[in-house]
Amino acid sequence: MHPQDTDTDFEVRSLDPGYTTDQNPPWWHNTKYLIGGIIFGIVLTKAEVISWFRIQEMFRLQSFHMFGVIGSAVVVGALSVFIIKKYKLKTVSGEAIDLSPKSFHKGQVIGGLLFGFGWAMTGACPGPLFAQIGTGATVIIVTLASAIAGTWVYGWLREKLPH
Repeated sequence: MHPQDTDTDFEVRSLDPGYTTDQNPPWWHNTKYLIGGIIFGIVLTKAEVISWFRIQEMFRLQSFHMFGVIGSAVVVGALSVFIIKKYKLKTVSGEAIDLSPKSFHKGQVIGGLLFGFGWAMTGACPGPLFAQIGTGATVIIVTLASAIAGTWVYGWLREKLPH
């Protein structure tokens, strides 16, 4: 069997219990994601994690603010995974949550370094891009276009990259 035959990274719609291929969802179906995104953007803005100055302080090791936010997220994530595993929690639709271990690949280090360099240079990672644009920092549109182009290039070169 070819490794590509077992790769399900691209097939995510089947994971949504409310999605079927023969269904045309109503126009308002995705408003929950819009509302969630707006709330996420407000939280990012109020926490100052979209601030280019805060991000530069982090990379220059001048402030604990961003490390505190990221560290808090890691702790909450680890605690959540622990609770999900311990109590065998299920999704809202009643399906079992399968947290399978991930294997390590050298491409993750290369990708992480590229991501970190881009984050340090632009002061933006994918989550805050839209919030930064929403606050009026329209120059971030260049960063957004670059992120989209980088994603496209990754998809184009995916077969040739170390995974």
